[in-house]
Amino acid sequence: MNETDSRYSGIGLVADMLETPGIVRRLDTARILEFSDRINGERILLSGEGSSRIFPAGKVLADSWRHSYRDRLHTEACTQALEYELGSATVFVASNSGRTKEGVRLIRHLRETGCAGIYGVVATPGSPIALEADAAYLLSCGPEKAIAASKSVVEQALFYDILFRARSGLPLPDLGLLAEEMDRALRLPVPPEITASLAAAGMIYWAGRKDGVAEELALKTNEMTRKKSDFLEGTYAAHGIEEVMAGSDAAVIVEPFPAEEKKFQDVLVGVVGMKAFAISRGPSAFPGLKLGASGDFAPYVQLCAGWNLLVETGTALGVNLDKPLRARKIGNEFLAS
Repeated sequence: MNETDSRYSGIGLVADMLETPGIVRRLDTARILEFSDRINGERILLSGEGSSRIFPAGKVLADSWRHSYRDRLHTEACTQALEYELGSATVFVASNSGRTKEGVRLIRHLRETGCAGIYGVVATPGSPIALEADAAYLLSCGPEKAIAASKSVVEQALFYDILFRARSGLPLPDLGLLAEEMDRALRLPVPPEITASLAAAGMIYWAGRKDGVAEELALKTNEMTRKKSDFLEGTYAAHGIEEVMAGSDAAVIVEPFPAEEKKFQDVLVGVVGMKAFAISRGPSAFPGLKLGASGDFAPYVQLCAGWNLLVETGTALGVNLDKPLRARKIGNEFLAS
């Protein structure tokens, strides 16, 4: 996708996505690091709903295990978190609008039951979550033009990523380089046969690590292509779900595990007969999009490549990417009584 082709002109979601590398490039790391001194809980809960939690929390949690972070990080959606004992925890509630009902309810519950600190991660100043938290990080991305979240998801993730990497003494991302790689992934030409296969698929499966990328892209598939989708964590695609898959379905595998590529090929392509593609940094048995090497920050680039695939698929299907039939910008909005 690009801003000069008439196929994408006037599409707010495309504009939001293409703005994302610039937001990354200009990010004020010092403003994020100000939150480090506010963390004093034994545990840290990263909460939120939908896109404000899936990738932002998933990415940093995966890294916390890879690098043995000093902080004990957890994630849970806001309503289930109401059932947890969080008295010794620092809680972050991410919400682009700052008006998500579940997030406001969790903050008010924590006010009554107590916790080590409550912090919002929002794009809207003066919103309930921003006002009722102890403090809030205000995203620099500004309001999104489309219903589907995109640039806000990336900035929420970088807020957590930079904050907790710094607290563990790990190198921070080269934001300029990361922005370049993200921009390239957004603009990579998508082979027409991939677009055609995804557009014709009855269902689109996304397989990959539980780091938020494939899971978030499964959600975006619903919003951007109006097709059913499912997230197949790890090697789940080879553990029984083939029983209900169809040859008319398609799968996109994010950074395939080298040791399991043949099994995926045998099951998805050989047994089921579906089309399967990959988003990968290295050689892959599957056709797809090839990306640069981004180390710990590859998930951001993978996410952009997935957006690229979905924009091409949605526009090929004639979908209005900015106006879903049922989905809303704030899924469950808090309304003051």
